[in-house]
Amino acid sequence: MPDNLSSPPLRVLVAGESWIKHTIHMKGFDQFHSTEYEEGAGVFLDCVRAAGHEVTYVRGHEISSSFPKSAEALDSFDVVVISDIGSNSFLLPDETFLRSEKSPNKLSLVADFVGRGGGLVMIGGYLSFTGIDGKARYGMSPLAGVLPVDLMPTDDRVEMSDGLKVDVCDPAHPVLGGTPAEWPMLLGYNRTFPKAGATVVARTGDDPLLVVGDYGRGRSVAFTSDLAPHWAPPEFVEWPHYAALWTSILSWAAGGPRGQ
Repeated sequence: MPDNLSSPPLRVLVAGESWIKHTIHMKGFDQFHSTEYEEGAGVFLDCVRAAGHEVTYVRGHEISSSFPKSAEALDSFDVVVISDIGSNSFLLPDETFLRSEKSPNKLSLVADFVGRGGGLVMIGGYLSFTGIDGKARYGMSPLAGVLPVDLMPTDDRVEMSDGLKVDVCDPAHPVLGGTPAEWPMLLGYNRTFPKAGATVVARTGDDPLLVVGDYGRGRSVAFTSDLAPHWAPPEFVEWPHYAALWTSILSWAAGGPRGQ
């Protein structure tokens, strides 16, 4: 059992991994609409909570109203997780987009939080890193310098419907918490490029899947595949070491001076 599971509880802020689907049903001459709300982080959140950590979950549509708007508010957390939610959701709060009012830059606050010793974990998805059609746009955000990877300027998705093999190239790295080097397959990822000084812990082919690095007094992690379907198939989500891997990643990210 990885040692980090018995470490002091972390205060984890998770943003993203939710969406609303508006569907048009067409049946011959007639049509009707339906709307569904879904969340993808359920297994991940359950694992983190089961490990004894305190989780605050800010869903995608809640970021404008509920994501911290001050350094003091962010400093109540040890690590921030951003997963499958584009930079616009942070950079265009309601007060600015709807009313043209000045408001704090939430991603600048996150960058400063990491610089002071906090942890950041970005997890891949259609609206992570650069994202589908380039819409996530983190390479043009204040997090560009914080992440341990450089981002593509265009759509960065690599779809692998036949599955991809994960090569854990640094199995002894503490971010893995002693979890096995043999991972289940994944079905895609965001293509990124490790920065000088960053450590590539896992890759597929020439592309990184798990990269870690330092920023100021803090730490950042890029996990370029998914924590849930569709890039993370049931074989990965139901993997016996899924919980240990993620709690290890969070503990490592939070392990800067603030977490020691």
